[in-house]
Amino acid sequence: MRPVTESEIRTCFVNCSKGEALRMNLPRDFADVPWEDLDFLGWRDPGAPDRGYLVAERGEKGLVGVSLRSASGGGRGFTARSICSICKTTRTGGGVALLSARRAGESGRNGNTVGQYICSDLACSLYVRGKKVSAGTLLDETLETQARIARVEKGLDAFLNKITAG
Repeated sequence: MRPVTESEIRTCFVNCSKGEALRMNLPRDFADVPWEDLDFLGWRDPGAPDRGYLVAERGEKGLVGVSLRSASGGGRGFTARSICSICKTTRTGGGVALLSARRAGESGRNGNTVGQYICSDLACSLYVRGKKVSAGTLLDETLETQARIARVEKGLDAFLNKITAG
């Protein structure tokens, strides 16, 4: 992913108000983001742990950002294994969370949302590149790194298409 500025981030969101985008907290380590290792920038709001944000390049559509919320309520326990629907990383102990996003436009204003099980820390790009390791993974990945990256891009694109579909 190319490096993006705070201003670019705050103006690219498609499913929240301009005021919400201006008030959101950027990642604590924003100055040190490893852009070359990212397919998208994802982070949980340090001031509101139930919120997350995802920003990605979408070809001709440019930079697209979405605001996310984590499902509240009881978890699955610390022995349950879950698989992220974007990067296919196996995680334990709450490492995968159901994150929902309001749909863009009129549909979102009417309360329609899209949910997806995603790595709760939104670090899919780092897991597929081996920059971050998931505790509890027993499955050996057989795909080459480039194929895993392509899988992340495909899964991310499908999720963003559901959010932005008119």
